Amino acid sequence: MIVNCAAYEKGVRRVESLSLAEAREAAQENDAFAWLGLFEPSAEEFESIAREFDLHELAVEDAVKAHQRPKAELYGDTLFVVVKTAHYVDSDEVIEIGELMLFVNPSFIVTVRHGEGELSGVRDRIERRPELLRIGPAMALYAILDNVVDGYEEAAQGVDVDIQEVQRQVFSGERINPAERIYKLEREVLDFYGAVGPLSVAVDEIARGHFEMVPDDLHEYFRDVQDHLRRVDGRIAAFRELLGSALHANLTQVSVRQNEDMRKISAWVAILAVPTMIAGIYGMNFEHMPELEWQFGYPFVLLVIVSICAGLYRRFKRAGWL
Repeated sequence: MIVNCAAYEKGVRRVESLSLAEAREAAQENDAFAWLGLFEPSAEEFESIAREFDLHELAVEDAVKAHQRPKAELYGDTLFVVVKTAHYVDSDEVIEIGELMLFVNPSFIVTVRHGEGELSGVRDRIERRPELLRIGPAMALYAILDNVVDGYEEAAQGVDVDIQEVQRQVFSGERINPAERIYKLEREVLDFYGAVGPLSVAVDEIARGHFEMVPDDLHEYFRDVQDHLRRVDGRIAAFRELLGSALHANLTQVSVRQNEDMRKISAWVAILAVPTMIAGIYGMNFEHMPELEWQFGYPFVLLVIVSICAGLYRRFKRAGWL
């Protein structure tokens, strides 16, 4: 359950590995804080951590059950932030959505991960900047949010590439119908928006200084995250418009192709109606029929059939029906 448990003093990580009680004790020291990383804990497993760090029961319930909307809420002196991570799987054309629940306090930060969203890289990068990490858990919060938003931009790039492929399919000469692919991408983009849109509101609250635990010096860092979020949000809005336009264009293309098929079928039916009609007349077996006794009657009738059919074919060809 506990992926990583460490204490930081003046921005530098202590070398020794810590138990839960030791991490809590280290967090009480001056210029120090604890950082715990957890992965999909059960309610029983998380109970001891909640008790050790005095976490609010409502926030604990949200962290264990997951499937929460991105938000930032204050419980006492602990800020509870819900973040959704996004990773685009190009082979399946799906966005894998994970969740991060962050408990941020002046003396500790507890991260609870569900699904995608590995944070080891974030921890390594921020540990190489002790001058920033000494600011405290709020800087760790910024590093995590910045990493999540970078993941959004990578996912948006993957979606952008696939949407361009869909547009080429819609307007290509091939007789394919990418409607199912368009609907699938629309669903993924909608899930993507559910992760990005609400988080933008939460980050804006942090950047505006609504929470005292975030030092004034960090507000500009969170504003930078907010700017990136707005850029991703704008791209998602563009994706939805492009997919809607692509679906409409695809339906129009399908309708045009169906009309073309119906014209071709109608033209061939008209051409084949000529020999059918003439053969039907001569098949009625009357005694007195035109050219019935003539030696060249049979080839003459065939010639008439071919001539009429050829004339109809030329006429339909000129009209664009064939």
